[in-house]
Amino acid sequence: MANVVLEFKASAGDSEPQNRPVLIVGQLNNLAQTNWTQVKGKLQPAVSEKVWQAALTALNPNPTDSCPLYLSHAAVAALPSRVSRHNSPSSAHFLSRLVRTCLPGGTSRCILVVCERSDVFASACAIARAFPIFSRRSASSRRTEKKEVTVEFITVGQDNGPLDLTILQVPLTSILVIARAIVDLHQPLLLLPTTGFEIKAVGTELGISPVIIRGEELKQKGFGGIYGVGKAAVNPPALAVLSHKPDGATQTIAWVGKGIVYDTGGLSIKGKTNMPGMKRDCGGAAAILGAFKATVKQGFKDNLHAVFCLAENAVGPAATRPDDIHTLYSGKTVEINNTDAEGRLVLSDGVVYASKDLSADIILDMATLTGAQGISTGKYHCAVMTNSEQWEMACVRAGRSSGDLAHPLVYCPELHFSEFTSAVADMKNSVADRENATSSCAGLFIGSHLGFDWPGVWVHVDIASPVHAGERATGFGVALLMALFGQASDDPMLNQVSPLGAARMNAASGDPVARDSKRRRLV
Repeated sequence: MANVVLEFKASAGDSEPQNRPVLIVGQLNNLAQTNWTQVKGKLQPAVSEKVWQAALTALNPNPTDSCPLYLSHAAVAALPSRVSRHNSPSSAHFLSRLVRTCLPGGTSRCILVVCERSDVFASACAIARAFPIFSRRSASSRRTEKKEVTVEFITVGQDNGPLDLTILQVPLTSILVIARAIVDLHQPLLLLPTTGFEIKAVGTELGISPVIIRGEELKQKGFGGIYGVGKAAVNPPALAVLSHKPDGATQTIAWVGKGIVYDTGGLSIKGKTNMPGMKRDCGGAAAILGAFKATVKQGFKDNLHAVFCLAENAVGPAATRPDDIHTLYSGKTVEINNTDAEGRLVLSDGVVYASKDLSADIILDMATLTGAQGISTGKYHCAVMTNSEQWEMACVRAGRSSGDLAHPLVYCPELHFSEFTSAVADMKNSVADRENATSSCAGLFIGSHLGFDWPGVWVHVDIASPVHAGERATGFGVALLMALFGQASDDPMLNQVSPLGAARMNAASGDPVARDSKRRRLV
């Protein structure tokens, strides 16, 4: 599947650039703090200290810049010198671009990243995203030789001691092999049936037996949202659950993923320009599967459930019609006025299952939910809505520390939920006014099935735009989840990037996230 083998090492060893081409990258002020003795083993004899210093002097990032050091075998690149408060200090998106454009060719290459310790995790994830891994090109039209890329970090600043990078192998493998590959698959019925979705394979690897409710059993048990969306497809819809329940857990967390393996729009069918790319409508479930695998492998102290709402929104004689009324797992009735607003239906069943059957204290749903998300928060930031101001702040901070950027949506059910008013049911599934905070309204639909007075923490994450860059999946969401919940991990690097850990350490500062951390344990 992949012809790039990416490996993170505390030391990549010395090698001449003719034998192993190298890219050295970092912010200019960090590069300037690097001692020649730290880089010379990867540059000499082709590059002298004088050439190295001259290259640093020549760099003028606006926002980035690069300079060749030796033919096409060695280069140095500078990230933006500063970023705004809504960007990641790691400049993760720029790092991915520089790796794609400046990394020299060859079958064995090295990337040397110069950064602060707090930026190592985000930088590693950014590098992983730079290499697409799925292709169905015929063997005659693609390169089949394996290429090795070794990544080493030099840390600068106050906390620049030795790094243990073994943790990065697990999450980045998850990003590469699970979250991105699943979204990039082009034949969901052959390679990604709703009954599998790689969930069984991950469960086997982790020693977890998944709970799977599918087909007519969904209907019998009251999952009218998932069943109604997927009942016309060849492969039946399913609700699948992976559960990690360690001894000593003090709370229960549920991640709920939208797994629409293909979205035609149903009878409210998409046009010829809007339907291509709908293979990525499973991006939320794919991210949760990758994050669950990585999180559990690294050790997680609390109960963690991954709930996958799987269906193909297909056209057929049994397809849901506009004007149909479905009863969801919450017991509430929904008048369908748009079959292409299907994600909120399956997620509503998922979050209520997490509350009623799993007794979750914290429920986070993640989905490629609305095209309007890209208008609301853009291509780089996911949209976050939550019933907790503290969790809203934590999501933004986790986005900055992980590189999976996040920005809040308006949370105001008393003003917006009336958009779903129905004369014949508890609500419709699509808004009356498409110019009134549509991404917020879509999230509110999901939250309404939990109840706006639900006492737990509910977080909704819409990743419709950042889940892809052009025609390739990014694996967005894996790093965000790992950082956001890193406080409950056994891994020290995830503890460091978690905003919850920072809140606990700053408890005396008067920070509202810190003040709330004791009551909610995680935040």
